Amino acid sequence: MKSKKVGIIGAGLGGLSAAISLRAAGYEVEVFEKNERIGGKLNVKQQDGFTFDLGPSIFTLPQFFESLFERAGKKMSDYVELESVTPHWRNFFENKPTIDLYQEDQQMRAELEKLPGDPNLHWQELQSFLAYARTQYEIVDNGYFAQGIDNLWEFLKHYKFRLFGNKIDYRNTMAGSIGNHLSDPQLRLIFEYFIKYVGSSALDSPGYMNLMPIIQFDYGLWYVKGGMYNLAVGLGKLMDELGITIHLNADVEAIEKSGKTVTGIRLANGTVHPSDIIVSNMEVIPAYKKLLAEPPSLLKKLERFAPACSGIVLHIGTNRLFPQLAHHNFFYSENQHKHFETVFHKKELPEDPTLYVVAPTRTDPEKAPQGYDNIKILPHIPPLQNQRDLTHQDYLELKERCIDKMERCGLEGLRESIITEDFLTPIDIEKMYRSNQGSIYGVVTDWKKNYGFKAPKTSGKYRNLYFTGGSTNPGGGMPMVMLSGQNCADRIIKRHPLS
Repeated sequence: MKSKKVGIIGAGLGGLSAAISLRAAGYEVEVFEKNERIGGKLNVKQQDGFTFDLGPSIFTLPQFFESLFERAGKKMSDYVELESVTPHWRNFFENKPTIDLYQEDQQMRAELEKLPGDPNLHWQELQSFLAYARTQYEIVDNGYFAQGIDNLWEFLKHYKFRLFGNKIDYRNTMAGSIGNHLSDPQLRLIFEYFIKYVGSSALDSPGYMNLMPIIQFDYGLWYVKGGMYNLAVGLGKLMDELGITIHLNADVEAIEKSGKTVTGIRLANGTVHPSDIIVSNMEVIPAYKKLLAEPPSLLKKLERFAPACSGIVLHIGTNRLFPQLAHHNFFYSENQHKHFETVFHKKELPEDPTLYVVAPTRTDPEKAPQGYDNIKILPHIPPLQNQRDLTHQDYLELKERCIDKMERCGLEGLRESIITEDFLTPIDIEKMYRSNQGSIYGVVTDWKKNYGFKAPKTSGKYRNLYFTGGSTNPGGGMPMVMLSGQNCADRIIKRHPLS
């Protein structure tokens, strides 16, 4: 059997997933990563006794991770240990009680009693909404996820009558369908912001994106024991066992090509590594633009795969605990639809943002010195705009508004308690991860722009070039990126079999 050499650009989770899947199938695999460690946005930083998980903080859909280890004949539990997180989220509102989300019925019913009106009606509406959401999840999981569907035509071919039989909710927006099911304003805000998983707007995303609550209510919410970066550690251990070569501090400068074929990977130091097949974990548009130097005509065709939102990412260490916080928290804008409009349509920084806030010491006390708190604060903001980029001062002013928001919602004294911080802006995110315009979540989910699809994993120009990661189907978020790598590998195995 003749071996085929696969060169993978980038050791983010999509690249690692593709590498493991291909190596397990018998391909020779080399991975080139520009940074000093694997994991991509799944990153970590130690500072002044605190350990900050710089990237993803929520672990969901463990079956998509387990399937990767199974491809290599291994059990994930031997490499990565998970802990259940409860409550899933704590939701903060100005001048209203907090509402926790629980997977358990009894606790969730008790939370609904905090809302004005009839708690039994709220429970009935929530169960009706989750039944509808479960239908959306099952349809998408059975085709789009499981089959690795990559574009609208494959989608129509697979779903056929189910699409036109109104089982898939594509006519409504995500927010519209939530409004049809839930009457309470607070619950509407909470379920609209499940869109945070893909960094998009509930006003623009198709209704079937309401599948997202099911990933928590049916499959749980988890934490990687010892810190989220231990997922990368476990994947690295598996790669070592499989004999996958990883080049760190290996900055890829270009993809070599000849006609409709890519031939190798050229590093910044001038060395060229020939490859029979190349997989880019670098996002699709930056890869075509920077690594392949494609003309504007091709880039124009890719504009529908616009970047999802970016964010400022603030990690703070405090000299006291804030027991008001759960592990995962959301602080809601007083006008969330205005927030969506400001960020996604006007491309401006929000005056009153909705915040995602993580306090990992609720599950993992080792993340901070005893009696101190480790807190991540993340508001969604526009990606970088070439014609009117914001200044660093603009980002600093937003950071202060975020602290103000949290203090108004009950965390008094937060600002004065900060003893150390790490602050990332879209400029930093673009530089660190080569993401498109500093996007955190890859491609925006927008029915009008792209029908909710991300970029295909198969190049339309080069017969042996493939893509993986959050800019490709099925999209952003750790489980989707892991699935992207596996689906990418399946396409390669089908189109370039070992012989």
